[in-house]
Formats: sequence, C-alpha cells, structure tokens
Amino acid sequence: MTKSSGSSLYDKIWRSHTVEVLPTGQTQLFIGLHLIHEITTAPAFDMLREKGLSVAFPERTFATLDHIVPTDVRSRPFLDSQAEELTQALEQNVSQFGIEFFGLNSDNQGIVHVIGPQLGLTQPGMTLACGDSHTSTHGAFGTLAFGIGTSQVRDVLATQTLAMDKLKVRRINVNGNLSVGVYAKDVILNIIRRLGVAGGKGFAYEYGGSVVEGMSMEERMTICNMSIEGGALVGYVNPDNTTFEFLKGRQFAPKGADFERAVAYWKSVASDPGAQYDDVVEFVGAEIEPTVTWGINPGQAVGISEKLPYPEKFPDPEGARKAYEHMGWEPGKPIMGTPVDVAFIGSCTNSRLSDLRAAAKIARGKRVHPNVRALVVPGSAQVKVLAEKEGLHEIFTAAGFEWREAGCSMCLAMNPDRLNGREVCASSSNRNFIGRQGSPGGRTILMSPAMVAAAALNGKIVDVREYVS
Repeated sequence: MTKSSGSSLYDKIWRSHTVEVLPTGQTQLFIGLHLIHEITTAPAFDMLREKGLSVAFPERTFATLDHIVPTDVRSRPFLDSQAEELTQALEQNVSQFGIEFFGLNSDNQGIVHVIGPQLGLTQPGMTLACGDSHTSTHGAFGTLAFGIGTSQVRDVLATQTLAMDKLKVRRINVNGNLSVGVYAKDVILNIIRRLGVAGGKGFAYEYGGSVVEGMSMEERMTICNMSIEGGALVGYVNPDNTTFEFLKGRQFAPKGADFERAVAYWKSVASDPGAQYDDVVEFVGAEIEPTVTWGINPGQAVGISEKLPYPEKFPDPEGARKAYEHMGWEPGKPIMGTPVDVAFIGSCTNSRLSDLRAAAKIARGKRVHPNVRALVVPGSAQVKVLAEKEGLHEIFTAAGFEWREAGCSMCLAMNPDRLNGREVCASSSNRNFIGRQGSPGGRTILMSPAMVAAAALNGKIVDVREYVS
C-alpha cells in the first residue's frame, strides 16, 4: 500500500453520497443519475407495480433505446417480436412514471453511454447507475458509475439509492507518449492484458499519468468503458480543464454563474496530490503498440508485431487452450495477416465522432476488400448528424462500408446485426466472448476503429501504422 495523506476522488464521492451504513456492513449510497434502456428495465418496473411503489425521483432518470434497435430498417413494429415487445414496454413504463425518454424519433436517441456525456447529463462528482455492465464509461468525467442488475435497477427507481460494498482503489499511471497509430483502445487492452480479466476484482481503477491526462474526453471514455473487462466495477479519470471544456454549453450542464460554481466543486472532488491508494501500477506509453485480441476474453491480446502465445505461458493454460480450440489459431503464429470476414466499427467503446474520424482517415480513397462485410454504426443520432456534416459517411460509403443508424448493433447482437457461422470479425467493440456477436461459432477480434478500417480494406489484420503518419 502507498502510504500518504489525502483522499482519492473515489473516497470523496463515496463519503458525500453515503446515506447510512447498513447492518450488513454495506453502504447505502445516494445515486445522482440513473440511466435506463429497454433490456434491464421491464422486470424492474413490474416489481414496482407489484409492491405498489412509484419512482422516487423521476427527474433523475433518463431512458433511451439502444440494444435491440435495428440499425438499417427501423419501421415499427420491428420484425423481431421480442424487440418490439421490449420497446413497447419501455415506452409504456416511461410514460406511466414520468421519465424523460429518447426514443427512435428523438434527436437524442443513441447508446446510453454515448448520450449521457454528449447531453451533459454525466458530470464530475456524481454517482451514476445503469443496468449495463459498461456504465464505467462515465467515470471518464470523474464520476463513480456503476453497472447494475435488474433488481438494483428496481432499487434505484424506488429509492434512488443502492446498497454497495466499498472498493479498494488502484491507481494506474500511463506515462510518456503514445506512438502514431496507437490509440486509447490499445492502451486499455494492454492494461487488461497485464492485470488480467479478474485483476480489478474488488478495485476501482483510477487512470492517470501524462498519456491519460493528455487524452480527449472521448479517448478517456474508451479507457473507462472497458474497466469492467478487467474486473473493476468502477474506472475513472480525475476531472480537469479538458472535462470542463467538454461539458460547457451542453444541454443538461449548468449554465452561466452556475457553471462556474459547478467547476469549483468539480475541481474539489479530484484526488488530492497526496491521495492514498491500495495499489499503484505503471505503464510506459511508448512501449504500447497497436493491439488485438486473439482469444475469447479481452485479456487474451497481443501487440500487432507479436506472435500468438503458447498456453503454458498463461496462469490459466486450460483457458488459453479453450480459446485456441474455438478460434482455430495455432500458438507461435503471427497475428498479422489473419483473414477477416466482417469489420464492425461501433459500440459504446468506439462509436463517437473521433472514432469515426480515425477510421475514415484510413478508409479515404480506398475500397473494402471484396470478401469483407463492413459496417459503421454511429453511437448516437447526434454523432451521426455531426459525422455527416463532415462528410464522413461519404468516405465510408464510397469505400464500401454500410453507414447505419445509431444503436448497439453488432457489439452484442440483440438485433439483426450478427455474425454468421464461423465468420471472423474485426471489431471496435469491448467483448470477444463466444457467441457475443450472435453466432456460437463466430470469432471476434477486438481492436481500435482505425485498425478495423485497415483490416476491412485488406481482408486481414494489418498494422495500421503503415497507413498513418
């Protein structure tokens, strides 16, 4: 343990949001913002009705459609009867309980972890909950953001509180500079690779160091988004001027003198210079190269110049063997040159404007390989509009990518965007679990949006550094 004085952001927000310590030893935390979508909410609202309860603070809850919505043909009713049923349930629930809803016809519709920040709902110093494991995304703003289950969604709706166990805090420093062609996605894949998919169990991850501090808010969101893939329930970055400039002028952010007062508070919640951490881990930015996964969890990853590792080098050799059995690769072979059938740019990890710009830069003036099916799915209706104003959609469509409407799409295949059979997908999403993209035999390789674009053009995994300067 690092012995020092002062408090971390985690400790400060935890203290300020504590309602009481329960007899179980857990802390009852007040939740400042609750984001909901169509997947985890219907049973929670049903439980409220069964107990005759109402939503305690409906003005603190916001809803959107993202997981199940088609990204091509969106006419109602949806062809998928279950998707239509879930959509109707959410529409009825938000209407009954007075919750603001960003439906298909809203300019603010999109992936829940994209629209929260873009609307200025996500702010430093708050606690935030959502029935989705990638809620850690919002920690990029200096927020304690918790992914929760359906019964906890019920609890937040009914009481605006959660019963939580306090976590330890691990500080992760990434210092120096990143090389050209290395992105935030490569950074977080390296962190998970080194610390393990269960390495963050019982921890909140505080990301810092010169690399993280120099990142845009969208890059920080990519880092925090995949904290859960490393086992950490919470991941966050301390708020700074980059955070404040991003929030200024956004729809739900404070305005005028209120904004200045908010900034003063936001500065105060950042970790103290002498903050105490339970663990500190160091990374050197210059040592990180474009990184891709080779297995069936995000920790099974290699740098683009590396060869596929041998199972006996892993703490869990059997897990590695299972991965090779599913993927069909051979240890000792290079990852570069691996053929791909599908290229997917999207998801709550990498579907923001900067992600699309990076991919478009690679695709400009080129053509998708004839053997590749390629999709670009903006993370929100607003992202789509902004990208089209810049002409990014024209770059993608001219290259042979499909330009879609906003939604979660092929990240988790609760919609028509799915892999078929044994297809190999170069994906900018966050999970490469077996069956994650809709086919039990499908194979997912995680990488940055720029790497996905390069793979789409070549029909195989290549080093994106050959395309950027």
